[in-house]
Amino acid sequence: MIENNPREWHSLLSNTLWAYRTLRRSGTGTTPFALTYGHDAVLPLEISVRSLRVARHGEWSKDEYNQAMTQELDDLDEVRLDALDKLRAQKETVARAYDKRTKAKSFGVGDLVWKTILPIGSKDSRFGKWSLTWEGPFLIHQVLGKGAYKLSDRNGRAHDAPINGRFLKKYYPTAWEMMEK
Repeated sequence: MIENNPREWHSLLSNTLWAYRTLRRSGTGTTPFALTYGHDAVLPLEISVRSLRVARHGEWSKDEYNQAMTQELDDLDEVRLDALDKLRAQKETVARAYDKRTKAKSFGVGDLVWKTILPIGSKDSRFGKWSLTWEGPFLIHQVLGKGAYKLSDRNGRAHDAPINGRFLKKYYPTAWEMMEK
């Protein structure tokens, strides 16, 4: 719709937002509108066709309607907690699928490793996109647990700050380095 007349996007925005807020999400099993107000939105078609829900609401007195809305808002916390549980379960499923494909890194004291240049994505202005992304090699000086390590230079000077193992990778000496020893 917008491709045909891109300058009229603002006139379609309210319709797009309405559609977004009233469509069920697979993650929560409900609509954002229902999570906010406690019930599904009344669609314009329901009013013109006079659906059962609209007909019932018209028969209620003001007190009955207020009581029903208050009850829906009281039940809303339970609906929100159910949606949160569904989201957590979905995230755990994604995490398990991801963890199946990842390899755990573990290093021992004395292993040679490369260390990524932090912050990731920083570039040396002299080299541009050819900037180094890894530096080293370093020795694992101490294993701290939970994936944290202390490094030392090849000279034996220990670094003060620990580093997460995800910023390290195994260093394999080249044939030239092996011959030098």
